[in-house]
Amino acid sequence: SLSSSSSSSSPIFGETERNILQGGAIYTVPFPRHVQSVKVGISTEGCPLNAVIELLQGPNNNKQVMEVAAEDGRERPFYAVIETPGAGNVLRVINTSSIEFPLNVSVEPYVEKMEMEKGEGCGWT
Repeated sequence: SLSSSSSSSSPIFGETERNILQGGAIYTVPFPRHVQSVKVGISTEGCPLNAVIELLQGPNNNKQVMEVAAEDGRERPFYAVIETPGAGNVLRVINTSSIEFPLNVSVEPYVEKMEMEKGEGCGWT
């Protein structure tokens, strides 16, 4: 189960909104083609942090998987920037702990590349 929480300012989340991911739950975020990388932040309120982060890139590619673990997710939160070039990218965060240990999760675009439409840009008209 997932609920939203406005975040207080912290080094890992800044002013971004974070989601509370209960134990055993999965948080899935698709990204459009122009998103070149995403930032992922995971912490807890002093509980153990156990998660799996999966990056799925299109239907025919193997997924990339990261397993994250810490004894105290407040003292040792996880933060990463993950490159997501191309189309069809989906990021999943899975809380592998039991329901007693929720995670605070933030996933959002980090670098976006806006593609120019045909006829736009610097040129003579």
